[in-house]
Amino acid sequence: MLERELFRLLEGTADAAFSVDTGGLICSWNRAAERLFGYPASEILQKPCADLFQGRGALGTPVCSETCDVLECAAAGREVSNYDLEVNARGGRALWVNVSILVFCDQRTGRRLVVHLARDITERKRAEELTQKLVQAAKQLASHAEDPSPPAPVSPLTDQEKRVLQLLAKGKRPAEVARELRITPRTLRNHISHANRKLRTRNRLEAVMHALRRGLI
Repeated sequence: MLERELFRLLEGTADAAFSVDTGGLICSWNRAAERLFGYPASEILQKPCADLFQGRGALGTPVCSETCDVLECAAAGREVSNYDLEVNARGGRALWVNVSILVFCDQRTGRRLVVHLARDITERKRAEELTQKLVQAAKQLASHAEDPSPPAPVSPLTDQEKRVLQLLAKGKRPAEVARELRITPRTLRNHISHANRKLRTRNRLEAVMHALRRGLI
C-alpha cells in the first residue's frame, strides 16, 4: 500500500522519476521518464537499471554496474549528493541528466527502494563543452601570438577580477565561478564588466583571451 502511494506521488512529478530495489531492478517508471528516455514502463519494469542506462561520468568512465555505488550508499544509510550522468536513451541516443536520490523504506515490510529523480541537462553540458573549447582556443592563440609590438597599457585588474578571469579560463560557468568565490551573480557581472572596460573587450571570452595574452592571469 505504501509503495503504491509512493508510485502515485512520483507520477505527479515533473522530473523523470523511477525507483530501483536493492537488487538494481526497476520497480516504477513515471510518464516523465517515458518522455525523457523514450521507453514505456511496460518495457522497463523489473529490468536491471545498469543494463538499461549504461551510465558514464564526466570523463566517460562507467558508473552504472551490477555493484552500484548509489545502491551501496543507500543500503548503508549514507547521503548521496546529486550528480551528473551521461546515459543511453532509446535508440542509443546519448543524454546528460542530473540525478537526485531519495531512499524510501516500507516500515512494515522492510523493503527499501531507491528513487531516482532525473532532469535533462544535455544542452547545459553542450554549452559547457563549447565554452571549454573556446577557452582552449583562446589559450592557444595567446601562446602562439607573434606580435612584436607591446600591447597598449590598460588599467590594472583587481585581485578579484583576476580570480574571476582565471576561473573562466578554466572553463567554469559563471554560476560556478560565483559559487566558488562566494559572490552573487550580480557582483560577478560587475567584475566582468569592469574587466571588460579595463581591457577594452566586449565579452568575457575576449576578456579571458586578452588577459592571457597580456600575462595578467
